[in-house]
Parts: sequence; C-alpha cells; structure tokens
Amino acid sequence: MKAVALNCTLKASPAPSSCGLLLQQVLDALADHGVTGEVIRVVDHDVKPGVSSDEGDGDAWPAIRERVLAADILVLGTPIWMGQPSSVCKRVLERMDAFLAEFDDAGRLISTDRVAVAAVVGNEDGAHHVSAEIFQALVDVGFTVPPGGVTYWVGEAMGGVDYRDLPTTPEKVATTTATLARHAAHLARLLRLDGFPPPPADG
Repeated sequence: MKAVALNCTLKASPAPSSCGLLLQQVLDALADHGVTGEVIRVVDHDVKPGVSSDEGDGDAWPAIRERVLAADILVLGTPIWMGQPSSVCKRVLERMDAFLAEFDDAGRLISTDRVAVAAVVGNEDGAHHVSAEIFQALVDVGFTVPPGGVTYWVGEAMGGVDYRDLPTTPEKVATTTATLARHAAHLARLLRLDGFPPPPADG
C-alpha cells in the first residue's frame, strides 16, 4: 500500500519544517504496517488557485493530484496559523473540490476507498478545530477517516519552541501517531479488499 503526505507549511525548501518532521514520523509509523510513502511540500510547487483539477498552463496541481489518487492513504499536514489551517492547506482543499464532479468507473466519487488522516503542529491552541475543518472537507469529497485519524503537537501559546526543536518526541505524540498509522493502514487494507458499493443504477 502507498501513502502520500502533503506538507502544507508556508516555508519553501530547504527551510526546516516542524510539519514535515511530524509527517515523516507518520510515514515511518505507517511503514511498520507495510505502507510506503512520500512527502510533497506543496509550497515548492506552483499550485494555482481555483476549484478545478487543472487550472491551466504551469499549474502543478494535476501532477500532485495524480499522486494523491494513486495512493491508498492521504496524510494532510498543516501548521496552525491564527487558529486555522494554513492558506496552503486551504488551497489544497479548494482544489479537491473538483472531486465532487469526478467519478470512477463504478460511478463513485473519484477518491472513494481512500483513507485520509491529518497531522497538525503549532504554537497556539486549535489542533482540534483545524483537524475538524480538514476532515469535514475530505469526507465531503470522498475520503474515509479512521478512528484516531489525527496526530498533533501544540506548544506553549506564543512560544518560541517549535516541534522540530524538541530534544525528543513527546510520548503522547508518539503513541497517537502510532495509533493513527495502525488504524489508517487497517482501514485502507479493508477498503482495498472490499470497497464502498456503487450507487444504484437508477441513481
């Protein structure tokens, strides 16, 4: 099975990314369950604004979209800014709005039978709110979220310590990440064996 992790940090490479660190930890945990994966730092690509799957010349989204749809598991990672998912994360979700009008050969939404989980980091409160926004959007466009589908770290409000600055991963974050990976891999395997039924022939 495959996973693709979208890092929605505002920082372009090669700047260090706490979100990227947490996403890599999620992929490492998924690897324990036979899932291979990759991280894509979205801001490094020219993803145009819009709500279609291809916004024309130079748009990098179509290639990222293909990698998302080729994976069994989507890991959407974002920092918290002003209590919200990053603007990059919101752009990704806006581009996935096109999935509502795209269907597979069985007449289901194009992203059906794919699992989605979230990874959130920040120096302010809001991880639950951010994951709720992400999950609502992803479920709307066809993804399935497992129990315990988010892992997060929130530092001291207005503090200067980022997740990547910690000397070790907090035990609660590590165990939450492990649970996320275990549930996501299990659900993805079940959906691969027996996916959601198509709509009835009469609509």
